[in-house]
Amino acid sequence: MKGFKFAGIHAGIKNNNQKDLGLIYCDKPAVAAALFTRNKVVAAPVILGKKNIKAGTCQAVLVNSGNANCFTGQQGIEDATACSKMTANSLDIAQELAFVSSTGVIGANLPMDKFETGIPKVAALISHNQAQNQVDDFADAILTTDTCNKIVKKSGKLNNKEFSIMGIAKGSGMIRPDMATMLAFICTDVDIKAQELKICLKAANEKSFNRISVDGDTSTNDTLFALANAASMVKIGDVESKKIFQEILDQVCFELATMVVKDGEGATKLVKITVKGARTKQDAFKACETIAHSNLVKTAIYGEDPNWGRITAAAGRSGADVVPEKMDLFFDNQPLVLKGEWLGIEAEKNTGLIMKKNEINITLNLNLGLESDFFLFCDFSENYVKINADYRS
Repeated sequence: MKGFKFAGIHAGIKNNNQKDLGLIYCDKPAVAAALFTRNKVVAAPVILGKKNIKAGTCQAVLVNSGNANCFTGQQGIEDATACSKMTANSLDIAQELAFVSSTGVIGANLPMDKFETGIPKVAALISHNQAQNQVDDFADAILTTDTCNKIVKKSGKLNNKEFSIMGIAKGSGMIRPDMATMLAFICTDVDIKAQELKICLKAANEKSFNRISVDGDTSTNDTLFALANAASMVKIGDVESKKIFQEILDQVCFELATMVVKDGEGATKLVKITVKGARTKQDAFKACETIAHSNLVKTAIYGEDPNWGRITAAAGRSGADVVPEKMDLFFDNQPLVLKGEWLGIEAEKNTGLIMKKNEINITLNLNLGLESDFFLFCDFSENYVKINADYRS
């Protein structure tokens, strides 16, 4: 990506020799925008990020895994500030241009000795021009229980000039975003104002990260961050350029969000639930969200059991306006319920075969209006319990 450099190392924050400290660097101050968790328990880097993003510029983002620096009080704020200062000093940039982000265990103070030795090392990779192609190292360094890194890159054209957008994300558990996934970073070479970048980011987020669920838990550290360095000289300003940029950004965010769900802790299946025929957009969202978060639905998906009553019951308690006698329910193209009536054993057997697939589409038609919405979610297996029972051990 033109004008951006990436690096990732093992600094010793984790005990398993995996990479745990990553750095994004732009060769000049970039326009910046961000969205953060709405959880009232927030991590120190989120508190700092909300304050610093108001200036709309950033040149470096330091990210650590293995420790969330959350519920750490004033010491956590001081440690995050110190990490920002060390990053800035190592890169010879202003401190207000160096942001920090963290993910991992809640409630433990940062092991500052690991940052004091690690930050100069990861910054040295940037300074020595060795990091243009080390995106994988950065993506690996921000992972926690993820089984793979998550990188998406796409390009577009405006006035015969090409621009690029690259997204890097982490997330596997504690995924019920109320703004974004646990951590996601968008880098683009377009020329755009900070206010416009945030508008585009919010729109993309609503169609992606705010439509996913793994386990129904909203993280304390959720951050969706975007940097734009204007290196392509493609200016985003008029209606047509915004439309083209938004389309590419939407694709990048949606693919990253899908990767997060597919890599959900203990997940074996990716499911898309679409609710249509709702009276209002809010009703469609409520029904989708409740179904996607339902543990009973998730376990039925894992067991490949077409227990349609769990889906319709979730819609019924969602707060959406529903009339049971008007509901239609499909798995892919197979109807299982029409006008509130179960279609019988044969339909259920066919549905059971569909549920053996790794990716399933479920459609619930409320037949009350014209509004629709969707959620992506995964199944719920015993491996999720095992992963989280041992998370701090």
